[in-house]
Amino acid sequence: MSGLPRSVLIALSIVYIVWGSTYFAIYVALTSFPPFLLMGTRFLAAGSLLFAWEKWHSTPSPNIREWVDAGVVGVLTLGGGMGLTALAQQSISSGLTAVFIACSPMVLSFCMGFFGDWPNRREWTGIMIGFAGAVMLAFGSEFSAKPIGVISLIGAILSWSIGSVLSQQKLKMAPGAMGFSSEMLFGGAFLMMLGVLMGEKFNTPIAVNAWLAWSYLVVAGSLLAFTAYMYLLSAVPPSLAGSYAYINPVIAVILSVMLGGEKIGGREMIAVTVILGSVILIATAHKKKDSAFNAEHS
Repeated sequence: MSGLPRSVLIALSIVYIVWGSTYFAIYVALTSFPPFLLMGTRFLAAGSLLFAWEKWHSTPSPNIREWVDAGVVGVLTLGGGMGLTALAQQSISSGLTAVFIACSPMVLSFCMGFFGDWPNRREWTGIMIGFAGAVMLAFGSEFSAKPIGVISLIGAILSWSIGSVLSQQKLKMAPGAMGFSSEMLFGGAFLMMLGVLMGEKFNTPIAVNAWLAWSYLVVAGSLLAFTAYMYLLSAVPPSLAGSYAYINPVIAVILSVMLGGEKIGGREMIAVTVILGSVILIATAHKKKDSAFNAEHS
């Protein structure tokens, strides 16, 4: 891991820790916010703040092509990916959610492969070990789910992966933070529209804990972590960028111990070790193919 650039290490740390904690934040926020309106207001607020910041610094607005491409990516990654995840969390167990989310790097790698960027043998080994570790971590949980929850998670993973790949391979958003803000604005607006069409309503009065969780999702989960993830997609192979899916369940377990009073046993400790080992494999594989990847994406 020491061979990775400092900027990559910082971005990985942000995505690992912050996104690992957002599942708990979403759970808290859902006590007062319905799923699509929760995610819609979250991304509209984050996108508006980031857009205003960029304009204050005289950053040019996106052109028509960049707005259109940002709309496609926003609808897929945020509308489909994050919206369906929030919907699924209402009817699917945490153990099964962890297993599904651990499929993300495999799906992302397959999508990238269709554009000629297949993982090497070491990366595939890390991906499979990480998936096995996530299954082990969730093995003791209750794998209960309603069909709508399973369908929602499958749709979320596919939508997120396709949007992530298109954002780097086919579509051209505005550079830097302006591109991220336009993506969040479109994704948030799409989610708000879905919420209104589905007749969602806020549970008023909104609890203080729900407001705090929503604020955390806006600032840390959207402005900070999402920007770090988009940077990783442009700087490292998809297997390493997608390795957050293995670390996030680990962070979730740690939070459940610290905030929920749960206890962690020997099986969970072994699973955490296996997951961390998979990330090391993927990271060292990245070091070997880094020069080729950078040359292709420069």
